[in-house]
Amino acid sequence: MADYPIISDVSAYIIKTLREKMCPEPIPSPNNIEISSPLSQDVDYLVGLYLYDIREDLEVTGPRYIQRGRAQIARPPRPYALYYMVFINGSGQMGLKDPDIQKIIGRIAQIVNDYSVVSPNDLQSWLETQEPPILLSQAKISLEEKVRVWQAINKPYQVSLFYRAAPVYLSSGEYINTPRVTDASFELGITGEERG
Repeated sequence: MADYPIISDVSAYIIKTLREKMCPEPIPSPNNIEISSPLSQDVDYLVGLYLYDIREDLEVTGPRYIQRGRAQIARPPRPYALYYMVFINGSGQMGLKDPDIQKIIGRIAQIVNDYSVVSPNDLQSWLETQEPPILLSQAKISLEEKVRVWQAINKPYQVSLFYRAAPVYLSSGEYINTPRVTDASFELGITGEERG
């Protein structure tokens, strides 16, 4: 299963896709799209991707243990859901007017809808088994919950997009050595006699 960089790999996939599909229109440069918190005072980007929550996805179940080679087993991977906010950087708007901001938000929504599925195998090419796909979907949260996300970072609410990426399986870093079979004994017995 995917190793611990998978969380940052999902974020990098979203940024890479937005940069490829939004530049040069409506965003002039790929450098204007960043992984960032709205708290950042950097004025060099227009669109920010903010990972604001990570939760264990209790709706998804997996195997109890994973066999690794002949002599090791690993704890089962844990499925997580990643929650993102995509926002327009208030300090880096460079004279954008409301219609421009709405066009940017609309294009982001369109791109995420079109590229909403990614395979962990594409993000971590060394994976040996086929992993379940990660789906990027609109987070089902109310306006009040969105406002609370902004309040948690002491910023006034602004129109933004909220997404959920799941299931993101995170493998265990601990392996358990299983005892090797060094001695085996077999017995043969006759259960009944043949009658002639």
